[in-house]
Amino acid sequence: MELGGRTLSVDIGRVGKQANGCCFMHYGDTVVLSTATASKAPREGIDFFPLSVEFEEKMYAVGKFPGGFNKREGKASIHSVLTSRVIDRPMRPLFPKDYRNDVTLNNLVMSVDPECDPEVVAMLGSALATSISDIPFDGPCAMTQLGLVDGEFVVNPGYELKHKSDLALTVASTREKVIMIEAGANEISDEKMIEAIYKCDEINKEIIAFFDKIIAEVGKEKHEYLHYEIPQELNDALYEVCPPEEMEKVVFTDDKQTREANVAEVRAAFEEKYGDNEEWMALIGDALYQYEKKTVRKMILVDHKRPDGREIKQIRPLAAEIDLIPRAHGSAMFTRGQTQICDVVTLAPLSDAQRVEGLDPYVTEARYMHQYNFPSYSVGETKPSRGPGRREIGHGALAEKALVPVLPSREEFPYAIRAVSETFESNGSTSQASICASSMALMAAGVPIKKAVAGISCGLVTGEKDDEYIVLTDIQGLEDFFGDMDFKVAGTHDGITAIQMDIKI
Repeated sequence: MELGGRTLSVDIGRVGKQANGCCFMHYGDTVVLSTATASKAPREGIDFFPLSVEFEEKMYAVGKFPGGFNKREGKASIHSVLTSRVIDRPMRPLFPKDYRNDVTLNNLVMSVDPECDPEVVAMLGSALATSISDIPFDGPCAMTQLGLVDGEFVVNPGYELKHKSDLALTVASTREKVIMIEAGANEISDEKMIEAIYKCDEINKEIIAFFDKIIAEVGKEKHEYLHYEIPQELNDALYEVCPPEEMEKVVFTDDKQTREANVAEVRAAFEEKYGDNEEWMALIGDALYQYEKKTVRKMILVDHKRPDGREIKQIRPLAAEIDLIPRAHGSAMFTRGQTQICDVVTLAPLSDAQRVEGLDPYVTEARYMHQYNFPSYSVGETKPSRGPGRREIGHGALAEKALVPVLPSREEFPYAIRAVSETFESNGSTSQASICASSMALMAAGVPIKKAVAGISCGLVTGEKDDEYIVLTDIQGLEDFFGDMDFKVAGTHDGITAIQMDIKI
């Protein structure tokens, strides 16, 4: 099919025949091998879906040797990690909620046309490979990138246009709805952003129609899998130990630790009464989670009552201070409810800017680096620190994206800048608190940013009918876990600088 002025073609059945699904994707001269593979049996002893997404950048794709002594690709780059997350986020909700087989989606970038970004090709390849495979999947989905150059939208812009664009928007959709948004922008208006999202969704539906023809022709029958269901007898016993009206009292508090202690008491009471039932003991954690979720959603949707007692549009109490760290160039702490971030800014000569080796010839260094850390103590847990995970890299990149539009140019401020967001306490929206703290820390360090930037996260709880829904402002952790959407938006008084949205239904 023709897509953004270039030809998208798919080769199936030629390579990778032992994978559950395999697509040899071609977009211009960009070539990506996308595969979907599932284990034969479910993984034992887990209560989540073990999905792994890989985006492998090979330097031969752009005719280069890898750097370093070994001259071989090693640890995934930050760009690879971020691309893997962009593929993971829209696809994960489309797998069955009780599917426990390991699934790996692998995308091998073999050739890169500077006019055709391999990110888009990998996402489309992953969705199609999974859809034609025998892995249970409620797809396909599609993804489109959109730029804004000289006031005009550009579909799937190449590397050169991306660096001239005022908008870097990625939208993933199914046939029915938009399920993921990732955006960075130079203070784009709400109206322009909405127009761009609708345009991406329109293109995505054309891609899905193309995929449907392929699936009808070569798609495999989906395999059966072992379903994990909570027996109704277990739920009835749980309701007997803690009736619904009591469960509302258990979760209704503005203190996270108090709520967790209340839930632990309910579990202890259940285990005391039914501790000899081994089958139930293995399922009580999931049963209690579902009961808590059902209670919170009912409170919000029917009673219009949030778990911490706030109004639907009410923001948690705010606090801010600067210059906490005496020897740092700049520091600030931002607190929103039980979410607390301390951001520390360090300045250095431009020679200290981070060197970047990747597939994009226009990105060779990072003058501004924003890093985010999420230690286990911030949520009252014990776990050794083994360096940043994918979530931490993603949150740091989102905060960086939000602040880049207001930074001074190299000529105006000839310094490299490193901002590190340390999570002191977490109860939802730490990435957006990082943006708020960093905006203040940059000013405290003397960086002449053009405007202050702030960020907030909103949520959604839906009912059975289309007109049954509640949009929540400033969601806490519980509302994120049990809700249907996590919508993060950052910007200045004049426009949007970053968006990240995930739909879970």
